[in-house]
Amino acid sequence: MVGLRLSWAHNLSDQNLPSLAIVIPVFNEEKTLAHAIKRIQRLELDATDELVFVDGGSTDKTKRLILDAGFKCLNSELGRAKQMNKGAKNTKSDIILFLHIDTSISSSNISNIKKTYSQGSLSGRFNICLSGHNISYRIISFFINLRSCLTKVSTGDQAIFVSRHVFENVGGFPELALMEDVALSKKLRTIGHVACLKDTLTTSSRRWEKHGIMKTVVLMWKLRLLYWLGIEPEKLVKMYRNAR
Repeated sequence: MVGLRLSWAHNLSDQNLPSLAIVIPVFNEEKTLAHAIKRIQRLELDATDELVFVDGGSTDKTKRLILDAGFKCLNSELGRAKQMNKGAKNTKSDIILFLHIDTSISSSNISNIKKTYSQGSLSGRFNICLSGHNISYRIISFFINLRSCLTKVSTGDQAIFVSRHVFENVGGFPELALMEDVALSKKLRTIGHVACLKDTLTTSSRRWEKHGIMKTVVLMWKLRLLYWLGIEPEKLVKMYRNAR
């Protein structure tokens, strides 16, 4: 695939490593894509690995930038769950990694996913660090990671990965308007060990910076509480959009 440096040299132990598919949902990401694509182009993937973007109907140059960089880009209905499910269905690798466009991942992170899978973990996620320089972002990141490790419930920013067999058995992401990552996590933690990898990925704090740290924290916890109380995601997403 153009734009990727594939690692063709394998030793005997490497030949037994599983294959990995990276699925990246996008929608109107023209402003962030140039930097993100440069990061992705530096990944050293094995010849059997896959990488696919899934566009939810962008009205800007998102899809054109992806195609010009030489990557595969599928069309999908808008909705992160629908986009990620479509990406998963159009790949064949042993493991599926769902990556948000504003979360950075390295070749060593991918190697750790494969090793973790080979050791018996059926799913997992990474620690994250919000990109902002304010000390508040370090504190927020710490509590996100702690909560996730204790509850085995992950957010999409944490780069959720899962065995294809397990992902298909649970029916993929529930096609909810919001909280699809939480809903999937709750299914995965009932099936087998969820790996909390200690690698720390940097994810963008743009949402927090745009809407304010405290306002965003309160909104996120409010939405989680209402979801836990049984409020329909369709109603929650309206609250989310109105707040933004």
